[in-house]
Order: sequence, then C-alpha cells, then structure tokens
Amino acid sequence: MKARLTPARLRRHALAASLFAPTTLARAVARLGFVQADPIRSPARAQDLVLRHRVVGYRAGDLERGFGRLRLEEGFLYAYGFMPRGTARLLHPRTDPVSPDGRHLPSGLAADVLAFVRAHGATHPQDLEARFGRERAMNNWGGFSKATTRILHSLQHHGLLRVVRRRDGIRVYEAAEPHPAPLAPSDRVRALVLLLARILAPVPATSLRAAFGLMARRTPGLGRVGHALEDLLKSGELACGDLDDERYIWPPDSNAAAARDAPREVRFLAPFDPVVWDRRRFEHLWGWPYRLEAYTPPPKRRFGYYAMPLLWGDRVIGWVNAGTPNGRLAVEAGFVAGRPAGRDFRRAFDAEVARLEVFLGSPLPLRERSPRSGG
Repeated sequence: MKARLTPARLRRHALAASLFAPTTLARAVARLGFVQADPIRSPARAQDLVLRHRVVGYRAGDLERGFGRLRLEEGFLYAYGFMPRGTARLLHPRTDPVSPDGRHLPSGLAADVLAFVRAHGATHPQDLEARFGRERAMNNWGGFSKATTRILHSLQHHGLLRVVRRRDGIRVYEAAEPHPAPLAPSDRVRALVLLLARILAPVPATSLRAAFGLMARRTPGLGRVGHALEDLLKSGELACGDLDDERYIWPPDSNAAAARDAPREVRFLAPFDPVVWDRRRFEHLWGWPYRLEAYTPPPKRRFGYYAMPLLWGDRVIGWVNAGTPNGRLAVEAGFVAGRPAGRDFRRAFDAEVARLEVFLGSPLPLRERSPRSGG
C-alpha cells in the first residue's frame, strides 16, 4: 500500500523507528538488528556512540565488555558490525565462488589455522605467531597484515570461526558451531530485505537496493532483490510511499509513531547511526549533504575529522566535533544556518554534552568553542 508523505512525516518516522526509548543492551541490539562497527575513537567508537542513545546507563566499551554473555556475533551485513545470532544465521552459508560446489573448504595454511583454533579454543592472533610465524600478506587497504590474521578473518567470514570476545579491541576467535539448515534461497532473500528495510526504515528504494548490493558482494549467491521487494510490497509485509522523485519503503509497524512530534532534545549522532547512515535519505530529508571526513585531507574538510550530526527535535541542524584533549571533554559545534536562539536549545545542548561526559567517564567539559555557521 502507498501512503501520502511529507518531509516532516518521514523525519518523524525515521526517528521513531530507530531512536526508541532506552532499554537494556540486549534488547537494544535485538531491536536494531545490526550495529555498525568502526575503529576510530573520536571521542568513542561508532558502536558505542550509537548504543548510548538506546541503552539505559550505557558507558563507552559496554558492548565489548558484555559481548560474550550477550551471545552476539560479529560479521559483515551491509558493513562490518555486531548483530544478534538470528541476523548472522541469515548470512550463512556463504557461497565460495572459487569452489566447484560453492562450499568453502580451507586448505594449506588456512586448514592448519582452523585445526589450531579447534584444538586450542579461544585464540588471539598473537597466539598463532609462535606456531606459524609472522608471514605478511597484502590487505584490502594496500598495506600489509599477518597472513594468519587475514586467514582468521576469512574463516570467520565463511562461518567456520566466530568472534568470542575482544582483547583491547582485537578479535579473539573460537570454532563456530555448525550452522542450522539454511532457508530456501527465495525465503532467505525475503528475510534479508525485510531486515534491511527495518534497520533503515523508512529507506529509499534506491538505497535499499544499494545496501543489499553491498551485502550480496560479500555473500555471493543471494540472488536479486527486485523480485523479493515486489512480493513483499504486494503481500503487505512492506509498505511504500512517494515523495518528490523518491520511493520510500518501510515495514508497516515501524510507521506507528510517525505522527508524534519528536522530543525537543539535542542528540549528537554517530556518523554510522541508522538515522543518518543513508546519505541519500539524509540530504533529501534534512536538506544538506553531510559527509564523514576522517579520510579527507584536512584543508578540504568542511565539518571536521569526525563530525557528528547534531539533531535538535526532528531536524539535523549542524554537527559537532568532540574530543578529550588533556583528558577533558571539549565540544565544538557548527551549524548549517546559524545557531538556534533561546534558552531551550542552550539547555538541551548542555544536557547532551553532560550525557556525553558521563558516557565517556571524563571530567567536567571544557567550555564550548564558538560555533561556526555554514552555508
């Protein structure tokens, strides 16, 4: 079914679907379905910055500390991140395109590494050095990694190993349990399309296909998204509506709170937060082109190294850069069309800085620098 859309309704829908009332860590990850990971810590890792808005009393590092008891998995969905086991099971088995029957069968050093982990249990990459040495191999970014570390990543990707915990941010692996019988191919694609639509709701159809494409490149043999999307729309399991030249897709139950006004709160959102992850939707709904500039040369940056979108009510009106020079929190704000006047915004901004301070466990914040105004 189609719905009549407005930008304001879509903004409220996006916030209601993802920025739910804070709950427990286990329930928050289950409801999100996926939390993207990123190694940059500015002022904390992306996964922690995402979860702090959705988990009661969350502190930086709680996901890593609670990973084992929560029985979560790490892996690649449309990006690398953390997910419930139900999400991870939809990704396996992954077809190996170089294998005659599509099954991934390790050989040589990979078979030796797999046997070592199965025999020794939880294995840190350093544990393999004494047994297999420090041979290096080219990694995906043009640099070098230990060959055994790359093999661990590959074995995990194909579901033969899993991450059991992290030690100082480094993955520790164990042998994975056998995966249950996979869904039929058509059912698997439908389940994955539903999952992506829920995580990113409401999502432009173009963006949904792009996210599925990112997943399909890492999970060969999934098939095409088009037929599954059509079937889900016809069956009513997904709904759609048009705004301007965009067709938006969402699960019907995610639209329930879209008519309510967003709370008059300030939130600093991670660059990979589901609310802002899709840059196509971001620019369409909030009217300006936010970009992550961590890998942009400093002279060409407009927003800053790790600028976080600044949400005020249902509008993203600017960005902040936050850091802890000398161990103390400092926040610098920039605005698309000038800083909002009045006490309400100032108090809401200060409250968010205070929440960020508690989350980081840092001392009292430094005075906020004079905000910049963008065009």
